[in-house]
Amino acid sequence: DILDDDTVSFIKEQIETHSVAQQIIFEILESVGIENYPEILSFIEEMKALGCRFSIDDFGSGYSNFEHLLQLKIDYIKIDGSLIRNLHTDSNAISIIQAIVYFAKKRNLTCIAEFVHNAEVYEIVKELGIQRSQGFYLGEPLPDTL
Repeated sequence: DILDDDTVSFIKEQIETHSVAQQIIFEILESVGIENYPEILSFIEEMKALGCRFSIDDFGSGYSNFEHLLQLKIDYIKIDGSLIRNLHTDSNAISIIQAIVYFAKKRNLTCIAEFVHNAEVYEIVKELGIQRSQGFYLGEPLPDTL
């Protein structure tokens, strides 16, 4: 969608009309093959110039391509729930997440843990240095919160 000029124009117009750029974080799915880097980078740069931020979503699922993190000018890495949900029982997941967190800190990226579903996982997430968390342990999604 972000490669469509009309869609990009509409998004930009809405952001400017409603002055919401600081509230918007675009999520790019890590599991989707990212092609057309020049066009995607152009969109990212245009939206970042307005004040929007970007996240790689579901990092750790699929291909976990660190090249995406180097080439795309993102702000956040959302670590996939498939790695987070078993932190309390899976030392391999901890090792992988430690590498992701180390890389992210070196690149000044904020990590977000998805699928934090209990206190034990939440404590491990904090110990690993992951700055933000989301999941049912912290709160379930609510309808019509606006």
